[in-house]
Amino acid sequence: MQSDPFDFTCDDGRTVHGLLDRPAGQARGWALFAHCFTCGKDNLAATRISRALAALGVGTLRIDFAGIETGAEPMPHGFSTDVGDLIAAGRHMQAHGCTPQLLVGHSLGGAAAIAAAGSLDCIRAVATIGAPFDVAHVLKLLGPGVHDLEHGETHRADVGGRPVSVGAGFADDLKAQDQAARLARLNKALLVLHSPLDQTVGIEEASGIFGAAKHPKSFVSLDHADHLLSRAEDADYAAAVIAAWASRYLDRVEPPVDAAPADGVVRVAETGQGKFQARVQAGGAVLMADEPVAVGGMASGPTPYELVAAGLGACTVMTLRLYAERKGLPLAHASIEVRHQKRTGQTPADVFERVLTLDGDLDEDQRARLLEIADKCPVHRTLEGGAHIATVAAPELPAEPECAHFQAMEKACD
Repeated sequence: MQSDPFDFTCDDGRTVHGLLDRPAGQARGWALFAHCFTCGKDNLAATRISRALAALGVGTLRIDFAGIETGAEPMPHGFSTDVGDLIAAGRHMQAHGCTPQLLVGHSLGGAAAIAAAGSLDCIRAVATIGAPFDVAHVLKLLGPGVHDLEHGETHRADVGGRPVSVGAGFADDLKAQDQAARLARLNKALLVLHSPLDQTVGIEEASGIFGAAKHPKSFVSLDHADHLLSRAEDADYAAAVIAAWASRYLDRVEPPVDAAPADGVVRVAETGQGKFQARVQAGGAVLMADEPVAVGGMASGPTPYELVAAGLGACTVMTLRLYAERKGLPLAHASIEVRHQKRTGQTPADVFERVLTLDGDLDEDQRARLLEIADKCPVHRTLEGGAHIATVAAPELPAEPECAHFQAMEKACD
């Protein structure tokens, strides 16, 4: 799993900061996560749930709502702005090849998820965690002084140990929300997760959400959890339930159902996810190739040059193992790091640097000999000597016999 910055600019010129937690390999689907009131995208629950979803194959974007970094300064936003930020985030994800179909919201973020879902046609399922049915419920946390603010006045309070300041209009915005009407016309699958022990947002709020929604809808009790899901096992459980429940609503891009490539053939095909992601099939295994985010990729797998480096490294350790066994050398374990770089104005321009680690009771002569053998591995010789590349049209590129590489390694060890 990898987390990448995923910032975007809203129509009003504000920059919204986000983190996209990407799964290792091909995504089962994409989700958008809305954090709780005053929490932020880096809140413990937001981080744990988002990363747990990514670990289960659901790439997840978590964003900071407007004003979350201002601390004691008045929040320059209301609930409606949060909803707008979620809509903008969903559209930004669509534009970058990771269209969200799942919207997850925690606490007040759950209410925002319900409100935003109707404006995002791509969303098929909504999951709320500890969310209020009446969004004005949050005003109870701020105290009585928040209701009658005049223009320019500020109300300060402490919510969960964090100083919060809101301005005039904040309460009115919350009171104007009609969640019952939104739930009645949601027309998307809904999952309500709530702890019966929640002391911040009572279980009756979950009942209100569930009662107002139409099917398909589901309820899961988060037994023993607190409102912020401060225990890792509670956040992981919530993520696992959400991923399993949402799986039937995620329009996963399935790999082509075709025959495995012949022995010795590597098949590479675009996945349709992102700009560069490709699915690589070889030797009975499947992995993703991609490019870094900085050049427009999703960083969901090794780059083409990293794959070449992997081939060099794999061939090197295989050749060393074969040589050590044939010569009876006490090589306990071999590992290698390979780095590729380009040298401008030099020939050859490409350099692969290998750093070998050889464990075992080896003397200096044996170590020196193993370094010599490393330079004789077949892939090393191919890269050093160059190769002719023949490109032909489908149906098939003739494959090298499966045993050819092993025979070449044997020859290097003679």
